[in-house]
Amino acid sequence: MTAACVEARHLIGGRWIGAERTARRWNPARGDELVSVAPVGDRNIVDEAVAAARASAPAWASMTGEARGAVLARTAGALRARASEAATLIAREEGKTLAEASGEVGRAAAMLEFYASLGRQPLGSTLPSADGSMHLYTTREPVGVVGLVTPWNFPIAIPVWKAAPALVAGNTVVVKPASIVPGSMHLLAECFEEAGLPAGVLNVVHGSGGEAGQALVEHPEVDAISFTGSGAVGRRINITAAERMARVQLELGGKNGMLVMPDADMELAADLCARGAFGLTGQACTATSRVVVMEGDEQRFLDALVARTMQIRIGDPLDPDTTMGPVVTEQQLRTDVSWIERALADGAELVSGGVASGSFLTPTILRRVEPEHAIAREEVFGPVLAVMVARSPEEAMRIMNGTEYGLSAGIVTSDLAAAMEFSRTIDAGVIKVNRLTTGTDVNAPFGGMRASSNGLFREQGFSATDFFTRVKTTYVGF
Repeated sequence: MTAACVEARHLIGGRWIGAERTARRWNPARGDELVSVAPVGDRNIVDEAVAAARASAPAWASMTGEARGAVLARTAGALRARASEAATLIAREEGKTLAEASGEVGRAAAMLEFYASLGRQPLGSTLPSADGSMHLYTTREPVGVVGLVTPWNFPIAIPVWKAAPALVAGNTVVVKPASIVPGSMHLLAECFEEAGLPAGVLNVVHGSGGEAGQALVEHPEVDAISFTGSGAVGRRINITAAERMARVQLELGGKNGMLVMPDADMELAADLCARGAFGLTGQACTATSRVVVMEGDEQRFLDALVARTMQIRIGDPLDPDTTMGPVVTEQQLRTDVSWIERALADGAELVSGGVASGSFLTPTILRRVEPEHAIAREEVFGPVLAVMVARSPEEAMRIMNGTEYGLSAGIVTSDLAAAMEFSRTIDAGVIKVNRLTTGTDVNAPFGGMRASSNGLFREQGFSATDFFTRVKTTYVGF
């Protein structure tokens, strides 16, 4: 039986709006299956969405934090009630396995519940004053209208982890989701609507980044922009927003490394690297993209890694036995293959994988990769893992820090002192010891350093509301 096609719509001021100009999204695993159709928004539709957000801002900001949190809690319930539907849609539209998609939906619901609880938390502090007859305190107020530009690889989770802290802090939002996953955002917006979110508090505009996204970033009535995506686009957004003094939050690329120490359990190391590199088809900003092993350990590690990788089953994401789905688009597949070809031309050696068939790419392991090779330095965003050898711990640390990125980094070791030294030395925002480079807890800050972020504000956790609020200091004499 053919699955239904989702007819996505803009959501503006509580109204679902279509358009004559539309874009279609086909299932990456089944090229003849239409998954979703969405309107293509332009600058005019962005103007309408921002105006709706601006008009609804005073009433939403005036509600208590507890009342705003209650809406998020109900949204979590609505999403959990549609969890199977949402996971199936993600698997069909984005291509991650059904198990991975189910995990994403559960994480999004948990994120909504976490931020719902923050509606009861204080946003501000009481301070001592040099004046004994003075009450001195700070409060945090919403920044106003926030534009959220989200990527395709987590089409429900990332919109939630941006929108939830923004909303609980009292802001109104305009979301511009990635153009290839409109159906997932449409379902999420329906959950917000079902939960009783007032009209105009959350607005959704579909369309391309170059048209709708650019219009949102440039809009003079948008007070802040939160963007997750490529470094090149992020830098342009940063410049555009700075020209009009808008606040910007950027979470960009990664080239995440895993250091395997001589005392490591090689089976554990192989499992972590295989799952970190090839889970989600390698299409995660925190995916394990390179491994550093010490001289003398390479073959032992590769034997374990290849054996573990052979257990991966590639196929249709809706098949419960599938553990790795397709590459998201033909363009991304061509990019992945070109990175493999360039690595081989630079002198790397193919250990396994590297075979493209239809929309699938077999998990690819490369060895004899040198730190100066492009494959060791640049983000691929696909199931490609580069293995490098270090001759000393000092060289290993230089290799680990030897890219412009600093998002996530991991170490496999049984030596606590080595783990703590690694955490102090590595220039990354997320450090993992004997765990996957992917995945974070909802109550923990997330973000990168250097080219992985503009570094001003963290996402997720308690600190996420920092970006979405501004501080006011009040002196009360008595």
